Amino acid sequence: MKMSESRFSQCLYFASNALARKVEKLAIESWKPFNLSPSHGYLLMAILAEPGIQPGQLAQEMQLTPSTITRLIEKLEENKWVVRTTEGKITNVYPTPKAKEHGPQFKACVNEFYTRYSSILGCREVDGFVQQIGEVADQL
Repeated sequence: MKMSESRFSQCLYFASNALARKVEKLAIESWKPFNLSPSHGYLLMAILAEPGIQPGQLAQEMQLTPSTITRLIEKLEENKWVVRTTEGKITNVYPTPKAKEHGPQFKACVNEFYTRYSSILGCREVDGFVQQIGEVADQL
């Protein structure tokens, strides 16, 4: 059944979660070559873009709780994608040489993901929709 045919089609909660599950499925397929979840992949890209970034900054940028960021970083650390350094109360996260080497391929994952959903929905529609979602999220 299509979401638009569901008795819950007018409910923001159910409609947004249905969309999130479908988008998640596409994103998972895009990151499969690296055996990374989309959350791990995007976190790693943020770390590559700003080596030495602090977990609190990552939590703000990714709109996740600090404890979730910590768990994601721990998994990336286990798999040798990042290292953490701590000086006093300050923790910084750095990409490893392995992560730096694969940086261009991570960008290709993101581009492939964008291409997949844009080919279904249309580039202009997607760009406007993503902007609108961000504005709604900011209001809530």
